[in-house]
Amino acid sequence: MKIGIIGTGTIGATLAQKLVAAGHQVKVTNTRPPEELARKAQELGASPATLQEVVQDVDVIFSSIPLKAIAELPKDLFQLVPAEVVVADTGNYYPLRDAKIEALDQGQVESVWVSEQLGRPIIKAFNNLLSQTLVEAGTAPGTPGRIAISVAGDDERAKQLVAELINDTGFDVVDTGPLAESWRQQPGTPAYCTELTAPELTQALAAAVPGKAPAIRDQIMGQLSQRDTPPSRQDILALNRSLELGAAQ
Repeated sequence: MKIGIIGTGTIGATLAQKLVAAGHQVKVTNTRPPEELARKAQELGASPATLQEVVQDVDVIFSSIPLKAIAELPKDLFQLVPAEVVVADTGNYYPLRDAKIEALDQGQVESVWVSEQLGRPIIKAFNNLLSQTLVEAGTAPGTPGRIAISVAGDDERAKQLVAELINDTGFDVVDTGPLAESWRQQPGTPAYCTELTAPELTQALAAAVPGKAPAIRDQIMGQLSQRDTPPSRQDILALNRSLELGAAQ
């Protein structure tokens, strides 16, 4: 497939690298000067593009930027993008990073808000795993214990295309349901960054409790911020599992 990725942070960059390795044509953009973008794209095996170019002549577009930056994108960015092009969001809301977004603090589902900002339907995916997990833990289809990623959206064809890309990066797929149900894979839920198999992830999505996740999300971030050293992947997993999965039991 032809893929455009907005953002080359930890998820966007890793996603680009893995999709290139899987044989896809990938172009990326970020907010750095052109020469820095070119170096980053070369490092990832992708092609550099401007923001306007990255959404042109592609099959799938990934938005992999902080939620606070979503509202700053040009309002006409997707105006000429054909309706059949899939737009997927990998982001999550963290008030300490994104500042306060009132609609989300009032309970609006994160990706429903993103869809409103972009002015088109989207798919929610690649948001409920750590960047280190994406780098290190992908395995071949059928591998025992293969980790799963959940995907939410209202367009079954679009979800299927994204599911194929998830499989290409080394993970199984679980369908969360419509975009309105994507709160079940937001930070603080049992499905968020707990590295579950497909059957386990299915149970975790079902176990999510409305309105409970933000407090758990903030508790996790509070504990991580008190550390003297950066947490490892296993440190974060252990904390998430104790608080998120524990809250569902």
